[in-house]
Amino acid sequence: MGGSNPIPVVSPPRSITRSVTRWVLCRFYEKVQALHQDPEASVDNPLLAFSLIKRLHSDWPNVIYSDEATENSQALHDAFKEVEQELPGAEDLDGAARALMRLQDVYALSVKGMANGVFQHTSSGRPPLYSPSQHVSLSADDLFHVGKVAYDTGDYYHSIAWLEEAVGLFRLSYGRWNPEDRSSLEDALDHLAFSYFMAGNISHALSLSREFLHYDPSNRRVVRNVAKYEKLLETGTVTSAEPLRRPNSTRLQNRDTYEELCQRPAGQQAPEHFPQLGCSYETNGSPYLLLQPAKKEVVQIQPYVALYHDFISDVEAETIKGLAGPWLQRSVVASGEKQQKAEYRISKSAWLKDTAHPVVQTLEKRMAAVTGLDLRPPYAEYLQVVNYGLGGHYEPHFDHATSRKSPLYRMKSGNRIATLMIYLSAVGAGGSTAFVHANLSVPVVKNAALFWWNLRRNGDGDGDTLHAGCPVLAGDKWVANKWIHEHGQEFRRPCGINPQD
Repeated sequence: MGGSNPIPVVSPPRSITRSVTRWVLCRFYEKVQALHQDPEASVDNPLLAFSLIKRLHSDWPNVIYSDEATENSQALHDAFKEVEQELPGAEDLDGAARALMRLQDVYALSVKGMANGVFQHTSSGRPPLYSPSQHVSLSADDLFHVGKVAYDTGDYYHSIAWLEEAVGLFRLSYGRWNPEDRSSLEDALDHLAFSYFMAGNISHALSLSREFLHYDPSNRRVVRNVAKYEKLLETGTVTSAEPLRRPNSTRLQNRDTYEELCQRPAGQQAPEHFPQLGCSYETNGSPYLLLQPAKKEVVQIQPYVALYHDFISDVEAETIKGLAGPWLQRSVVASGEKQQKAEYRISKSAWLKDTAHPVVQTLEKRMAAVTGLDLRPPYAEYLQVVNYGLGGHYEPHFDHATSRKSPLYRMKSGNRIATLMIYLSAVGAGGSTAFVHANLSVPVVKNAALFWWNLRRNGDGDGDTLHAGCPVLAGDKWVANKWIHEHGQEFRRPCGINPQD
């Protein structure tokens, strides 16, 4: 007993290591295969998308660099290096977590419901906003990651909601080893306790910290936290905790109206209340449309908004998406005289010239015929193709410039007089175009084109065109935007008699 020889660390037998690694590899394969049983579901369900991103970012590299893989296949390492840049990174995974929180907020979804794979409104009595064909629930480790992304940015409103669910699941599975988990009950309790402390709920922070010490009594930092919380409660210096308020990181002024429009199950109101609204076949005086008139539906008078049904064919839509796919990059927004990425616009976009493909040339002619406007450069911008993936959105904004310093004026062709937006795909849920001041929500209609005037006839911006792309709740939303400028349209859309028009 008097000797000081250290206790040797005994490694597990190599056969056990191989068995565990083989189990992890098989488990990884089974889970990824399960995600792809229904190819459509993998794209549609945001929970499946998040799980797949997390698995490819975290679990797959663990398998590749395991002892079993090292001993048996150097080629596996080499192949992984070749595709490593294509796999989701930490930024992608954190972005997917923020997307789930965005869906939670905009569609008022229950976090407990999302954890169980149900997209249920927080208000009872409403039907689910989306019912996926393949049910999937999030693991405790998944929930912890979402909560930690919020925690790391000081967003305790979201961290508490997600970490509460993580703690609940970790408690149920405590003592059962899962090599896929990168977090633990202790991690979740630690982060949740501090979140409650920062939210002003000291008593609950103390309760969670004491539970933490039940599993890890030697943790000095948490011991000090417990003493601190007890002292605060004893001295009575703690004020009652106020209800947590959801952060408004993008300082959105019309958030409530915007979210109500996104949640609205039906798009526009019934035509019987607005007799001036209706549908018609339109040639617009163009020989191009004589044999196949445009199917026009006027959905709003002020601002003027029209939906052209069957504007593009399935083959044309797929061609446009295929042309843009290799060139997609994170979308940017105008900020003063510059353009930059922003959290209030999450999408990827690419620009296509009319010379890119005969389909683009045909589409340009059709857009010119339907709008009656001159789309030749520099009177219109190139076709912008946009992809909104998991939780992709664009908060309320104007298409036209509201400042002379805007980059839009670099084209020397004036402001954006009109927008034509083509829906290249359908979505499972969400993704509506919401006109905030007009109280209008237009759902995604595959192959249709939405048209509106951004400027009044006097050249002033129309404030009623403030609009947003609601987050995609389920599916993959593709649109093609054509922004038309005011120069070149003087005789196609002349000024009115009333200077105020």
